Amino acid sequence: MRERDVIIACDFASTEQLYAFLGKMEGEKPYLKIGMELFYAAGPTIVRDLKAKGYRIFLDLKLHDIPNTVKKAMSVLSRLDVDMINVHASGTRPMMEAAKEGLTRADGTRPLLLAVTQLTSTDQQRMNEDLLIGGTVEDCVMHYAKNAQAAGVDGVVCSPLEVRQVKNICGDRFLCVTPGIRFADAKKDDQSRITTPAMARELGSDYIVVGRPITAADDPLAAYRRCKEEFAGNR
Repeated sequence: MRERDVIIACDFASTEQLYAFLGKMEGEKPYLKIGMELFYAAGPTIVRDLKAKGYRIFLDLKLHDIPNTVKKAMSVLSRLDVDMINVHASGTRPMMEAAKEGLTRADGTRPLLLAVTQLTSTDQQRMNEDLLIGGTVEDCVMHYAKNAQAAGVDGVVCSPLEVRQVKNICGDRFLCVTPGIRFADAKKDDQSRITTPAMARELGSDYIVVGRPITAADDPLAAYRRCKEEFAGNR
C-alpha cells in the first residue's frame, strides 16, 4: 500500500521559532516542509541539522528559471539529502527534465521531484486575468501534470480537488502532494481551493501539507495528531 503522510509546513522566520515548535511535538517526529522563508533565513545548515536528527524533509523552493540554471541549482541541493523537492511546472518540460538530471546523483539516487501546478491561493479569476491563462484551473493543472509526467517527474503539487482527475490521467503511482488543508471548523486564511484532511484522503491525496492549522494551534501536538487521524481515516 502506498504511504500516506502529513507534512507540516514549517513557515518560520528563524531556527529558534522552528525548534520552539518542534519542542512541543513530544513523542512525534513529523515530516517537515522547509520553504523559502526558513531556508532563506537559516540556509542549508537547517536542512542538514534536521536530517541529522532523523526528520524527513520536503524542500519547497519551487525553482523556476532557465533549464541550465535549474539543473545546476538542483545538483547543489541534491547534496542536502532531502526526501522531496519541487519546481514550477510552468517552467516548461525542458526545465523539469533538467531539474531531474541535476538532482540525480552519481549513484543514480535522488529525492522525489515534484512539479507545482497552480498554487492553491490562485482562483479562476486570478489565473485568467492576472496570469492570462485561459480555460479552467482544472484544465491548466491537468496540462501541467501531463507535461510533468512526460518530463519524468514523480508527481505534482496540486489542490486535493484536482487529485482524482490527475490520477485518472497520469495513473495512481503518480504522486499528488496537496496543500490547502484546513479543519472543517477552521478559517480559510489566504487559500482558495481547500479541503479537510478527511476529504483529501477520500480524494486520493498521497501527502497533505498542513501549516497554520497545526503550527498556529493552541496545542500543535493535538492538532497534528488530529490531522494524522483524519487523514488516515481513524476518526
